[in-house]
Order: sequence, then structure tokens, then C-alpha cells
Amino acid sequence: MGGRMKERCGWCGTDPLYVLYHDEEWGVPQHDDLRLFEKLVLEGAQAGLSWITILRKREAYREAFLGFEPARVAALTDADLARILTDPGIVRNRLKVFSARENARAFLAAQREFGSFDRFLWSFVGGAPRVNHPNTMADVPVVTPEAEALSKALKKRGFKFVGPTIMYAYMQSMGLVDDHLATCWRKPA
Repeated sequence: MGGRMKERCGWCGTDPLYVLYHDEEWGVPQHDDLRLFEKLVLEGAQAGLSWITILRKREAYREAFLGFEPARVAALTDADLARILTDPGIVRNRLKVFSARENARAFLAAQREFGSFDRFLWSFVGGAPRVNHPNTMADVPVVTPEAEALSKALKKRGFKFVGPTIMYAYMQSMGLVDDHLATCWRKPA
């Protein structure tokens, strides 16, 4: 018996880890540079894979990449990255692993240029979340002009694995865009 089950966006299915991610993280506006960097690296690692794969490996990534502290990741040596590549807890793709260091260095440069990565990132949506009103998953775009602009700006600054589709997923996950379905309990009233 009991109350009605919460309706959620269909992409999260019923996996408890995915449901928790949907309910507590996805689409929540994030302004902490450490979390923004972590998710940037994880979104790049996810390229070509399902998000649940990376979500299940997130703790191993946090350990391997020193809590995602950008200055520490930027200082990793080739030998450090080669050691990380042997970690079965992460996706052992050389380009993706080595891109974390490049992205950390570019991230630190963006922080210096803009005062914070948060300030840079949120400028692509005018400083406030874009709230969309999709009724079905088919109504949710995979890329937008803002994601294309963000991708282009990041690539220009030396970031890797930041294509427009990856950047739109990043914008959704960090709350720059709210794409919760109209039927989802997380949709603002």
C-alpha cells in the first residue's frame, strides 16, 4: 500500500544508484569549482559509454584523480597517469586519462582568467538555469547552440573531450539546463 510512487525522467530507470543521482544531483545548479571540474572529467570519460558505467566508477575516479583537485591533477606526471591507467576501477582509455591533466591545466587557466570556472561556465546561460518543458524524452535535445558555444570556447582554451553533445549533458547535469520531464517530481512547479 502506501503513497503513489514518484514519477521520474525515464532515463534513470530503476537502478538505485541512477535513481539517487537523478533525485539528488542531476539538474541541480552547481557553482562549486571542484564539483564542476570533477564532472567535466567524468563527462569526458563517459564519451561513448553509458553514464551509469561512469557513475559506478566515480569513487575510483575520485581516488585515482586525487579528489579532482585541479592543481593536483594538473601536476600529475606521465608516470602518474600511466599508473592510473592500470586501475581497473576506471575506464582505462589512454586519451581520456591523459586528457584529465590537460583539462586541469586549462581549467586553472580559466579560473585565473575569469576569477572562477563557475563564472565562465554560467555565462553561457546568462547566469541562471534554462528551464525547458519537455513532455517526453524525445523532446529533450542532445545539443543546443549554448552547448556548441561552450564546446567551442573550451576547445579554444585547450580542453579535450568537450564536444557539443558531451557539453549539453554536462550542462544538464550541472543544472545550467533543467530538462526534467514535465511529469517528473523534480520539475519545479
